[in-house]
Amino acid sequence: MIVRRAPGRGAQSCPGIVRLGCVEQNRDDNTYAFQRLRELRGSIDNIDASLVHLLAERFKLTERVGELKADHGLPPADESRETEQVARLRVLAEDSHLDPAFAEKFLAFIVAEVIRRHERIAESRDS
Repeated sequence: MIVRRAPGRGAQSCPGIVRLGCVEQNRDDNTYAFQRLRELRGSIDNIDASLVHLLAERFKLTERVGELKADHGLPPADESRETEQVARLRVLAEDSHLDPAFAEKFLAFIVAEVIRRHERIAESRDS
């Protein structure tokens, strides 16, 4: 909101509604804001696409791990590996100024899906 003083009057507010004296500055501010929003959102969209591609690559590798485990009678879950991963990810998160608790929840979500897939692979090998 832009506040300006009209000659001989108290302060009046110009909340983005077209009013003489406020219009140009508001229009310029809004144009800049919308351009920056588009740029920032474009960057976010690119990062989201990268995340999806990286997750797809990660799951291709974990499928191979699941097949190897199933072929050798190893359990789908590996608690010591998961504990290692959590500790490693928490350090990475801290170093990247990301909330370690969030990073841990994110990893837990991924690991739960990996274990589910490993169980499915093991079941398909048993039948």
